[in-house]
Amino acid sequence: MNAAVLTRQLNRLFAWKVRGIRCIEIIGVLLVAAMIFSVYLAKAAAAREGAEIADLERQIGESGQRVRLLKAEVARLEQPGRLEALSRGAGLGPVEMKRQASEDNLANLAPIPEPQPVVIVAPTAPEPAPAAEAEPAALSTGEGAR
Repeated sequence: MNAAVLTRQLNRLFAWKVRGIRCIEIIGVLLVAAMIFSVYLAKAAAAREGAEIADLERQIGESGQRVRLLKAEVARLEQPGRLEALSRGAGLGPVEMKRQASEDNLANLAPIPEPQPVVIVAPTAPEPAPAAEAEPAALSTGEGAR
C-alpha cells in the first residue's frame, strides 16, 4: 500500500502543469541552463589559466635567453688573455722567485698586526663662572660703562 501511494504522488507530481507546461519540464530546462552556464564559466577559467601559463612560459624562455647571454659574458670576461692584459696594465705581474716562501719558512712568517683603534676623548668644558663674578670683571675692563 505504501508503494501504491508513493506511485500516485509521483504521477501527480509529473502531471502537474503550469500554464500548459509540465513542472518537471520547467525544472529540466532550468537544470540544463545551469549546466550550460557552469560549463561556460569553466571554459572561461581554463582560458584565463591557459593565458597565464603561456605568459609564464614566455617569461621562462626570456630568462633562459638572459642566462645564456650572462654565461657568454662571464666566459668572455674570464678569458686568461684578457685578465693578463688587465693585470699588466695595472702594474701587476707574476710573483718573483725571491718573494716566494718555502714550506719550512712558512712558520716564521708572522701576520701583519692589525692597528689598534684610536679612542678620542672629548675634553671637559670648564664650568661657567657665576653671574655675580662676571659683572665686576666687565666693569674693570671698561666694557660696562658704554
